[in-house]
Amino acid sequence: MAGRVARPGLAGAPVRSRLGRPRLLALFAAGTLAFNFPLLALWDRDATIAGLPLFPAALFGLWALLVAALGWLSEHIDD
Repeated sequence: MAGRVARPGLAGAPVRSRLGRPRLLALFAAGTLAFNFPLLALWDRDATIAGLPLFPAALFGLWALLVAALGWLSEHIDD
């Protein structure tokens, strides 16, 4: 078609590549919620896990989970 001009953007991109930005934003929102007061207060108990206090262990676990999810997601997003 001679009159048709290709437009840059995501119109012809597969669904997988179009979901990259929303997934990163959702991961950011989940991390923001996980490290804010109401949900963080759930871990503030007098308990231990393998000799470590629950609060720092939960902080490290949440952080490690967030970093692992970000790493997996960034490797699976098509440019």
